[in-house]
Amino acid sequence: MLIGIPKILSPELVKTLMEMGHGDEIVFADANFPAASHAKRLIRCDGQSIPALLEAVLQHFPLDQYVAKPAALMQVVPGDQVETPIWAVYQEIIERKTGVTEPFEEVERFAFYERAKEAYAIVITGESALYANLMLKKGVII
Repeated sequence: MLIGIPKILSPELVKTLMEMGHGDEIVFADANFPAASHAKRLIRCDGQSIPALLEAVLQHFPLDQYVAKPAALMQVVPGDQVETPIWAVYQEIIERKTGVTEPFEEVERFAFYERAKEAYAIVITGESALYANLMLKKGVII
């Protein structure tokens, strides 16, 4: 145990966040995401929600300040009648923790999958909201 590290952050996740360099990306995947078949490094956070992990991670993880959109969401497939209220939750957390007011780019579903394959790691969660997948690009500590 360490002081100041939220209990929701496993040792494996903390190690991965520390190993990542500027520009590396990490995916926080919902429970439906094909994480095991796409991940270079798979971190299991079964039963955890993405908002709870995001709250904890952003205490220690700088977003890339040199790109226009340091976070990416999986775009809703045209024709899907899906509400995405979780995106507003992510927006509120990111803005409160980092000050970034417009962090998101929306990435087409299959392009998101391809980009996730190149991510430093994928964190599979128990998140049940649809289209809840979130990708963060790591910045530098100034």
